[in-house]
Amino acid sequence: MKELRDKVHAEVGKVVVGQTPTIDALLAAAIIGGHVLLEGVPGTAKTLLAQAVARALGLSFARAQFTPDMLPSDLTGTMTLRGGDLVFRPGPVFTQLLLADEINRTPPKTQAALLEAMSEGQVSVDRSTHLLPRPFLVVATQNPIEYEGTYPLPEAQLDRFLMKIEVGYPNADQELAMLRMARDGLAPATLSEVGAVTSADRLLEMRQVASATEVAPEVVAYLAAVVRHTRSLPSVELGASPRASVHLLGAAKAIARMSGRDFVTPDDVARMATPVLRHRILVRPEAELERYSPDDAVKAALAAVPVPR
Repeated sequence: MKELRDKVHAEVGKVVVGQTPTIDALLAAAIIGGHVLLEGVPGTAKTLLAQAVARALGLSFARAQFTPDMLPSDLTGTMTLRGGDLVFRPGPVFTQLLLADEINRTPPKTQAALLEAMSEGQVSVDRSTHLLPRPFLVVATQNPIEYEGTYPLPEAQLDRFLMKIEVGYPNADQELAMLRMARDGLAPATLSEVGAVTSADRLLEMRQVASATEVAPEVVAYLAAVVRHTRSLPSVELGASPRASVHLLGAAKAIARMSGRDFVTPDDVARMATPVLRHRILVRPEAELERYSPDDAVKAALAAVPVPR
């Protein structure tokens, strides 16, 4: 998997400069079957990054622009009359990598339709169940600075995401490198050059390999202690869920394989703790006034739990 990681970075790097942690997160999610929430201000290449990763992984890609008037059927599909018969017309969710753009701008009813697809790998339309392609990866985006007219994701839905990645601005060197890239007008001219370095079938095989990654009992205990400690911090109203432990273990296994190892280390757990746990932690209002964030809570949990040797 380390070789795959290097190839994916090389292909995505043809159109996106930097964003190494985000690419790693998307690759890990695709391998273990999770979903990723990208949060960042407009213009930080979230959409372009998702499209380039889909190309590099050899996955089909679709984009759904979430709006306040979007209906569940706009996402899942609907029954239509064709040749005198009612037939199902699939919506954009029937793909392998779905970009759910500005997911918090659509009403809860449509968000719930996506939730079924994320958790069950299927959609229900007119009392019939339709299976989604495998692997199925949702990459959702949201803007952290514009909340007017939005529908914040409830904690139960946030908990379905494997990771939440904060996409920030590039540094000075990365921005200069971005400006030197070839363009076709305003669009990157090299997107068509991003080639597939693996396939959907191969990713499913890698999922089995990642699941078989060795984890010592001491590392499992360390991981569980970190997650449990987030629930007892005085500044935290709601700590990470038991599902967070499962997701953190899966992410640590994936990142270990991507680093060229067949076993998980405490460093793997610590590396993935913030992206896996930050969106599952609810900070008390009085702590928020002091600018205490979920990331601070994760750091405090990691600092409080002894690292196994």
